[in-house]
Amino acid sequence: MREPGKPRRSPAPEERQADADRTRRVLLAAAYEEFAEKGYAGARVHEIAARANVNKQLINYYFGGKEGLYRTLQSQWLKHEATFHDPGRSAADIATSYLHGALDDPRGTRLMVWRGLSYAAGQETPDEEPEQDLSGITERQQAGEIDQDLDPACLLLGMMALTTAPLVMPDMVKKTFGVEATDPAFRERYTAFLRDMMTRLGPRR
Repeated sequence: MREPGKPRRSPAPEERQADADRTRRVLLAAAYEEFAEKGYAGARVHEIAARANVNKQLINYYFGGKEGLYRTLQSQWLKHEATFHDPGRSAADIATSYLHGALDDPRGTRLMVWRGLSYAAGQETPDEEPEQDLSGITERQQAGEIDQDLDPACLLLGMMALTTAPLVMPDMVKKTFGVEATDPAFRERYTAFLRDMMTRLGPRR
């Protein structure tokens, strides 16, 4: 406890940095929840700040506003996504990583769905990846893992649909499988199906 009359000690640089890092973390965590629930257009800065229990001016201070906050989240996701694409892993392993990642934390999938819905409605959403990289698929085609006659763009879209379908249409999971998408039995069954589908993409004999 500070003694009466004794000047208050200024925070050390490392203390200020630790506080800044914590503020950024709680804002990003709050923003992830808000954007996943309401999309970019529906999210409100004051509600993000309220979730984080900080002054909303700190969003401008640390991220330059709502767009900067959204772009930072996108950049973090792209870095996380890059960890899936180890050339030493099979396409089935990578697809499984996407599926399990979506089932474990659906917020990334919800952000993607919101972005698509906003685009269809003519609304602009900040995008850190304006063009989709297809090199991962074409390299696997050249290496003989995936049939070269398959259209890379169509294949990527199909893979994205397969891995996100349980989160986008959980009601269909219930209707067709008889269990919720969160049920371990569904996860095991759908994972086996996805891996089988991916292995069937190899060169035709």
